[in-house]
Amino acid sequence: MIMTIDPRNINHVAKDNFSSYAKGDNVIKAGIELFGHGIFVANGEQWRYQRKAASIVFNTVNFRDNFTQVFVKEINILSKYVFDEKAGTGEAIDFQGFISNFTLESFVKIGFGKNLNILTSKDKVPFVVSFEHCQDVMFNRLLDPFTNIRDKINSILHPNELSHKDHVKTINDFVYSLINERREQLKQGYEFQDMLSRFMKACNEDGKALNDKELRDIVLNFVIAGRDTTAQTISWLLYYALSYPEVEAKLVEEVDKYITEEVENDAPKLYETIKKMIYAHAVLHETLRLDPIVGNNARTAIKDDILPDGTQVRKGDMVSWNPYSMARSEKIWGPDAKEFKPERWILPNGELARESSAKWPAFHLGPRVCLGKHLAILEALVGLSFLLKRYKFRLVPGQNITHAAALTHPIKDGLHVFIEKRQP
Repeated sequence: MIMTIDPRNINHVAKDNFSSYAKGDNVIKAGIELFGHGIFVANGEQWRYQRKAASIVFNTVNFRDNFTQVFVKEINILSKYVFDEKAGTGEAIDFQGFISNFTLESFVKIGFGKNLNILTSKDKVPFVVSFEHCQDVMFNRLLDPFTNIRDKINSILHPNELSHKDHVKTINDFVYSLINERREQLKQGYEFQDMLSRFMKACNEDGKALNDKELRDIVLNFVIAGRDTTAQTISWLLYYALSYPEVEAKLVEEVDKYITEEVENDAPKLYETIKKMIYAHAVLHETLRLDPIVGNNARTAIKDDILPDGTQVRKGDMVSWNPYSMARSEKIWGPDAKEFKPERWILPNGELARESSAKWPAFHLGPRVCLGKHLAILEALVGLSFLLKRYKFRLVPGQNITHAAALTHPIKDGLHVFIEKRQP
């Protein structure tokens, strides 16, 4: 394996010489049961088709008119049924856990047009339990080649517990039942705005209508991508805001200025308003610089190559880069690289600074740049703005805030906070 933090090398592998590199077999095999042949593990023509097809969903009209109102509805439910009840009680809550439910509820609604009702349910939702189990198994497979053997032994020793195969079946049964239901509804002339319905009207790379397996893989991939990444971004952002009172004060001031009652109740206007919140964007960008949700990335060479710094790459070699380490490199970010400074993202004229994606690969770069980048930023800032306008958060003292070992970069053991309602 070749490891690098040189932006020139990263730009070369992920962008300029993109055709010479691909997703490695280890990632594909580890995630086959959950990701299937979806966009995040697909290569070649299969990936190109899915990328093109996804562009029919990820556009400004959908963001403004459809997706924004989903985020508003779900953050209002989270506020009413969780935060309002906990505010002022002195009871600490795991913010990261609840915000993860918010993002999953939102993305399942956007993806499948289905309400999971996680935010109001007192019981565990089977789909959510199985979803989290399968993600853990995929991560363990990447680290431990004996994970499958351990699972089989465990199923023999504990026959009454749900096996990995049971969890996969729970996810598939849930998704395929929604696909069958939606096919019948579309036949009857009903119209829907969710991703599933839109992809049902599309064709695959062979010009044929997508089958159930293709629909399952495409839509579920976007749900998987949207849930944890956005929830963890919001959690890390709140942690930094609460750790730096001056940052929190500036955020709240900007929220109060832009997020009026009129804006809260008008999704298209809210979408346009969020784009004007420069300081909130700067805090988000700085959060993703220091704590990128995908902390490590890699590609496998499909032919011999030479990186810009002169490193020779042989066919089959894996080239890996670590955005977390890059963020702390003074060579890349200067002497204040390790400091949390949102102001580094604001130009002297007050506009938001733009950095090379090879230097700041929070949303990847090149042909595989994250399709959901603007959607993730929108959800994060809508959710955070509404919560900061309504509540005052305070960190529970004594927490050891660090990363958990996972596919993404969640806060280990969650982010525990006290809540109080803000005075109007």
